[in-house]
Amino acid sequence: MVKKRHGADDTAGGIIDLAYRAPAGTPAGVEVMPVAELRARAPEGLLVSPQRLDFHQIVAVRSGASAHTVDFTGHWLDEGSVLWVRPGQVQQFGDPEAIEGTVILVQPGFLPSGSPVAAVADDPFRPVVWQPVGQDREAVFCAVGHLEADFRTGAGLPADVHADVLRHLLSVLVLRLAHLTAPVGSRVPAPGDAFLRFRAAVEREFATSHRVADYARALGYSSRTLSRATTAAAGVGAKEFIDRRVMLEAKRLLAHSGLSAARIAGRVGFDDAANFSKFFQHREGCSPGAFRARMRRGHATNGDAHPNGDARPNGDAHPNGDGHSA
Repeated sequence: MVKKRHGADDTAGGIIDLAYRAPAGTPAGVEVMPVAELRARAPEGLLVSPQRLDFHQIVAVRSGASAHTVDFTGHWLDEGSVLWVRPGQVQQFGDPEAIEGTVILVQPGFLPSGSPVAAVADDPFRPVVWQPVGQDREAVFCAVGHLEADFRTGAGLPADVHADVLRHLLSVLVLRLAHLTAPVGSRVPAPGDAFLRFRAAVEREFATSHRVADYARALGYSSRTLSRATTAAAGVGAKEFIDRRVMLEAKRLLAHSGLSAARIAGRVGFDDAANFSKFFQHREGCSPGAFRARMRRGHATNGDAHPNGDARPNGDAHPNGDGHSA
């Protein structure tokens, strides 16, 4: 991992952007290590600070327990939990000393583009935390163990062969997780092309375009087609999908930066700060300033994460991960 930057206008204590750089001699695109090694390699204070990742981070917890926050939703990790933080999400460890297990870091594009496995991995509506039980748990942690062992022992293989072995083993883990809650014999459908293209476009353009018609025109679909595709894949219409992504970024900046509400309004595509405040108030039930004050008082969610259930934010599910736990 490489700590990249705070935003130019952010104050200390804002979001830290983390990029992934594989250590010399390791396969490009994936790295597997014990949680203890992650703690040893991370600079002091990094793990408990808000971090925005540009890679996938999977943590399989073998022992211990701790809270973990991902995009304003608190989760409880304990023995048997599997955490998956996806690129673009902002995470914050509660007590990284309190858990042991395995960490898997994966660069976007390591899994074959366009494959069903990649579609599952890149789907922002998949859970952030799983708690497999029984045979599911045995299979998931067996897959983690195989991945860990082959990462450690595969140095004698040609580099491309080692990468392919790890790619296949990671695919097993991804599919096992994807099917934990699926009915026996069912398949997990991949999102359609229209939604995938729309989702990628929103991620690129949400800070400059909030209109479904603009995306439809750029992508060559009708607005109705985009809304149908988004509802089928994400459970919300296209406009709601855009607005949730805008809200997520606004919340990130309010909570983790020193930018004024007026500057944040410009960052998320509003020419007028009053319109931004009205938009935020309508969706969150409070002003941007009140939301920031609540975050600064240490209330990252509207309830504490605890072993009997995840804390939920006041906002809705969003395109970069809804925080549902299986």
